[in-house]
Amino acid sequence: MSIDYLIRGGTVIDGSSGDASFQKVDLAIEGECIKDMGKLNHVSAERTLSVDGLIVCPGFIDVHAHSEFSLLADGRGEGKIAQGITTEINGNCGLSAAPLYGPALEQREGELYELGIKERWNTFSEYFALLEGRGIAANFATLAGHGNIRASVAGYEDRPLSPSELLQMRTFLRNAMDEGALGLSTGLIYPPGVYAETSEIVDLAGEVAGRKGIYATHMRSEGDRLIESVEEAITIAAQSGVHAHISHLKASGKKNWGKMGTVFRLIEKAGKRGLSVTCDRYPYIASSTDLDTVLPPWAFEGGRKREIQRLRNDREILAEHMQKDYEGPSDWEKVFVSSVITGKNKWMEGKNIAEISRTQNKTEPDTVFDVLIDEDVQVGAIFFTMNEHNLRSVLSQPYTVAGTDSAARSFSGITASGMPHPRGFGSCPRILGKYVRQLGLLSLPEAVRMMTGLPADIFGIERRGVLKRGHFADITIFDADAIIDRADFSAPFQQPQGIHHVFVNGIPVLYEGVLTGSLPGRIVRRSS
Repeated sequence: MSIDYLIRGGTVIDGSSGDASFQKVDLAIEGECIKDMGKLNHVSAERTLSVDGLIVCPGFIDVHAHSEFSLLADGRGEGKIAQGITTEINGNCGLSAAPLYGPALEQREGELYELGIKERWNTFSEYFALLEGRGIAANFATLAGHGNIRASVAGYEDRPLSPSELLQMRTFLRNAMDEGALGLSTGLIYPPGVYAETSEIVDLAGEVAGRKGIYATHMRSEGDRLIESVEEAITIAAQSGVHAHISHLKASGKKNWGKMGTVFRLIEKAGKRGLSVTCDRYPYIASSTDLDTVLPPWAFEGGRKREIQRLRNDREILAEHMQKDYEGPSDWEKVFVSSVITGKNKWMEGKNIAEISRTQNKTEPDTVFDVLIDEDVQVGAIFFTMNEHNLRSVLSQPYTVAGTDSAARSFSGITASGMPHPRGFGSCPRILGKYVRQLGLLSLPEAVRMMTGLPADIFGIERRGVLKRGHFADITIFDADAIIDRADFSAPFQQPQGIHHVFVNGIPVLYEGVLTGSLPGRIVRRSS
């Protein structure tokens, strides 16, 4: 047998189970697939990697990515590759690359412009062709965003939809899944998802269930109404028959930290009823999203221009709303600006709202309103609202898988800007280094499975997530005694340590710890 790469002498964790079994196994790669596994002393290869003392496992699957636009700008996605991620599932929180029609496309224009993306498209087929033409380092899978679908049909209006509009939404969803989307996602705190009734989601989820897809949700609340939001997700699963997946499960805000036990009981009770409910989580106690999520839902109605008008004209009532969660400077010290689009406000990146307010001699609400207006509401923020005990509890659940909740960025170029959350550069090494090796929260095989085989099962990704003959050669090789994240909130663009090699479809994208620049990633479509 003559093959391309022989990976010899490593300790293999194949991703198929969380059992504490380790094997010394050689792997032979031919083309894009694993040709053979075992004692391969008789095999000759173009290149042989001696990896004695290292762990050989499937490439990690990031189930919660937001890279649909960043990868068009820079397909290298180095922050993900450097932490061993070989497949991303995008289209989360109701926002996906398609469909993009009318108001949905108009709402994305600012982001596309900032990333230098000149092409425009409407469908997933058109988007996939663009992405494949440019090349990507990791594999790309996606959900269809409910926000895209609703905005394409009815814009950003706060109203129930007509039967004909619901029918059009179903058509858009069917087309998206025919083109390869794995299922549906919702972002029920973002416009226009925040305006959708449960019945609307059940109707669409039924379409997904009929096609054996998955429903992933950023719930209506992760704080004061956390329990009710979990109950809604379970109701959608029960009434539609869909597999429900809760995105970045958390309890936000100190007064809500004690609710997590009830959440676990609800999910376990749903499982006993025969429902399929899972979740994902990143290993940090700070979240990151748009700064304008501190505003009430009515502020978003009608789109970005109407939102800016309200920021100018309705400050008193908006400030009154925000005081429910942000009573004074100590609360605003936990909210950091992570990205802006204009040069004049770049100095704010990495600083908290209270600090910025003192510098400008403004109230915190006025600071928020003014920066949102200046930046055409395109302001990223980091919120320190969670606690470590709950994080460890979520990571310990058998139905939890890992996600970064971040876009793929590189260490140079157009995506290397701002002060993004370090989860985009360190999530997987942090789980393996801090929560496995240092804290013993999970065994090494359990942690590998939660990032490989289990997400592949949940999202229906075939021939990836498990090391097996005939499967695609997506492989991550690391030192279990050294792996750790290095990115932090003050310096996020840091490559983790302890990862030696990463293969995507049989091609090394990280070799001897160095990013190769190869772009062998593929579009991973829903299997028909």
